[in-house]
Amino acid sequence: MSRSVGTLRWSRPSIGLLVIALALCALTAAGPTLHLRLGDWALIAIFGVGSMGAFCATRLGELADQRSALPLILIGAAAMRLALLFTEPTLSTDIYRYIWDGRVQAAGINPYRYLPAAPELVPLRDPAIWPLINRAEYAVTIYPPVAQALFLGVTRIGENVVVMKLALLLFEAGGVGTIIALLQRLAMPPTRVAAYAWHPLPVWEIAGNGHIDAAMIALLMVGLLVFLDGRTLLAGVVATLGALIKPTALLALPVFWRPWDWKLPLAVIATIGVAYVPYLSVGSGVLGYLGAYLKEEGFSEGPGFRVVWLVEQLTGSLPLAGAVYGALAALVLVAVALAVGFRTDRSETSAIRSLNWLLIVFLALSTPHYPWYFLLLTPFLALSPTATAWTLTTVSVFLHYVYPGATVPGYGTRFAIVTLAMLAALAYDLFGGRRKALHPVGETS
Repeated sequence: MSRSVGTLRWSRPSIGLLVIALALCALTAAGPTLHLRLGDWALIAIFGVGSMGAFCATRLGELADQRSALPLILIGAAAMRLALLFTEPTLSTDIYRYIWDGRVQAAGINPYRYLPAAPELVPLRDPAIWPLINRAEYAVTIYPPVAQALFLGVTRIGENVVVMKLALLLFEAGGVGTIIALLQRLAMPPTRVAAYAWHPLPVWEIAGNGHIDAAMIALLMVGLLVFLDGRTLLAGVVATLGALIKPTALLALPVFWRPWDWKLPLAVIATIGVAYVPYLSVGSGVLGYLGAYLKEEGFSEGPGFRVVWLVEQLTGSLPLAGAVYGALAALVLVAVALAVGFRTDRSETSAIRSLNWLLIVFLALSTPHYPWYFLLLTPFLALSPTATAWTLTTVSVFLHYVYPGATVPGYGTRFAIVTLAMLAALAYDLFGGRRKALHPVGETS
């Protein structure tokens, strides 16, 4: 009798997981149509429900039999991504630039040399990719060399959106596997991967829009696992390769570094140098559109930092506000990075927690304009969950997935709401952390 009761008790979380999986798969499949017909509020609602579903699934997964619940979570994650794999990107056109850059390289041309609209590249134009390239008239590529190598390799298999998405989903699958390995190493339930795998941000931004961040995150997770295995130099090289896809992966280096160790910085510099060698025929042009991009997004003038923008809505133009804010933000980030580098607690949990907070601080200070930048935080919803990370990855949709004409509050109001939500979550995390420090329960180093 007790045996059957125990079996029943353990089956309920699995049934709950199955119900959530079916609901999220159906919601994801219907998502593009709902967004098209009902507008931005529909997408905001989809993300809210999806994020709540991922959170509940994470809790249920911890109660379920890990052997049966983990396959269910992975199958559900695959089904959600399959639902968006064959759809056209609706929230970003970056993937078309990826394909174009791969095509340009396959023609033997340095991707940093010409604008997509340059007459030298007219023979490469086609009706499927060329018309959808963003900034084609005035911007050379912005993507670093490892990203370029990935674009070249993938487009040799096929120059279309589905092939590029599939390649990025393979990287993401590797990242998911690494998250599971990290959870097992930390003696945590592997089903906690549901926090990432079922979260709507990676589902929509990787399977739906095909963002290169999937490859960067996979390398970042591998670098973290390698670091925990004690191979610091290799971890630094892997993280640097990730940063040569998206530079934000460099934030892992303070975590990996030990005070006064010169070998890790040298390995990072060498990796960067080797990666850029094939593209140096354009000289400083290898930086691509980076400088102009920072100006276009308003970071050079100041309003690109949304805190400055919000203040200037109240005060009018403040010519030095951007420079002052940028300098202060950089000082804060450097201070946090140094604190992480010189931390006395070198445990595995401390390393993961430190990287999580470094990323949170960077994203909170830099106020990115695009939701896929917050993808960096989603693995840590499983590895080192915080209310701040859950808030940033969830409410960012309310800030960013709204387009002109939508019947939602204005940007200033939305940014204020998101900022208040983030501050409330931060206060909760800080209070919770202090309470745990005062009353530790079952802590291990």
